[in-house]
Amino acid sequence: MRILVIGNGGREHALIWKLLQSKKRNKIYCTPGNAGIAKHAECFNILAEDINGLLDLVKSKKIDLTIVGPENPLSLGIVNLFEKYKLPIFGPTKEAAEIESSKVFAKYFMDKYKIPTAKYQVFDDYSKSLFYVEKQTFPLVLKVDGLAGGKGVFVIDSLKEAKDIISEVMKGKRFGKAGNRLVIEEFLLGEEVSILAFSDGENFLPMLPSQDHKKINDGDKGSNTGGMGSYAPVPFLKDNDKKWILNNIFQPVIAGMKKEERIFKGVLYAGLILTKEGPKVLEFNARLGDPETQSILPILKTDLLDIVIASVEGNLKNVEVEWEEKSSVCVVMSSAGYPADYEKGKIINGLDELDGQKNMMVFHAGTANKEGKIITNGGRVLGVTAWADNLKDAIDNAYKGVDKIYFENQYYRKDIGEKGIKFTYR
Repeated sequence: MRILVIGNGGREHALIWKLLQSKKRNKIYCTPGNAGIAKHAECFNILAEDINGLLDLVKSKKIDLTIVGPENPLSLGIVNLFEKYKLPIFGPTKEAAEIESSKVFAKYFMDKYKIPTAKYQVFDDYSKSLFYVEKQTFPLVLKVDGLAGGKGVFVIDSLKEAKDIISEVMKGKRFGKAGNRLVIEEFLLGEEVSILAFSDGENFLPMLPSQDHKKINDGDKGSNTGGMGSYAPVPFLKDNDKKWILNNIFQPVIAGMKKEERIFKGVLYAGLILTKEGPKVLEFNARLGDPETQSILPILKTDLLDIVIASVEGNLKNVEVEWEEKSSVCVVMSSAGYPADYEKGKIINGLDELDGQKNMMVFHAGTANKEGKIITNGGRVLGVTAWADNLKDAIDNAYKGVDKIYFENQYYRKDIGEKGIKFTYR
């Protein structure tokens, strides 16, 4: 089977690495890829947003299956386009992906199908949004409606901060059209957990719960990022709570999307917060998470390609997913300055020392090749992932891997996974 993976991050590197373990795969392509992916797949310099260029590639290379990594091509309707030409593709349609591409749609949908989430108000008028926050107590959460690369959510601690952010978003167009509407919602207190599930539009199969670390600094301080690390599974999420989440969140979402004629195929990602009242939804994504994928896939026992094919063909009910009884940790190494301004072009040293290491993999994100050297080419550069029989050993091994890598102005959090050891829920 000839497979195309769309994207250039750590998530896509993890996908390709896992697909290579399938006996059913033949040739794997990637667009546009990165330096690490180029070792495993033939890469083409076609951007993920160039859905017509991707269509031409799939036709010319006679690709049997396309797997979409990032959210942008989904929101542009790549699945709709490929299905028009009867080309198998893994991911939701533009209409189904709106559960991620529009925070407003997601909130309205959750209201309609009684899915627990924070209380909220929606605004498309600058003055009305200011008038509203002047009468609120803080903290509040402000979210831009559209896609913002994981950087469109703000926890607001004061009226001045609220006014500044609203002005930047609605008047200064910090996020362009994505910020034309705002969701302002109550601040929920609790620990965050991510649960992802494969879906064929009617049936779904959950993955192991994971926990992302979105803040740039240790102790969950500082700016939001795309994610500075993750681990799986989450030991403090009990089986009865997982069952409740599947029955009261995932089941009504998949059924509700079908009822709305937005049949959801692909991966549904629920960002959850464990409150005193029980789990509530912070956000939905319409694809695999990054860096959650890098910690989840290494301990998947079942052939990933079998699951993907069953999702596309509407046949998940005949698939059983098995997992290794291990813990997995991914530590993201970034360029200093991320998520704001950062430099590129720094030579990365030490990667060769980790090649072939048992129970460890370095997933490339923002990397490129230059004159035979691997250099930094993004904010999030690498995801060093290790898996072991327990979470503590997985954490220790991941950081041993990090210690062997060096590039100028590197940065990483030093507390990835610690909450999995310390935190208790209920």
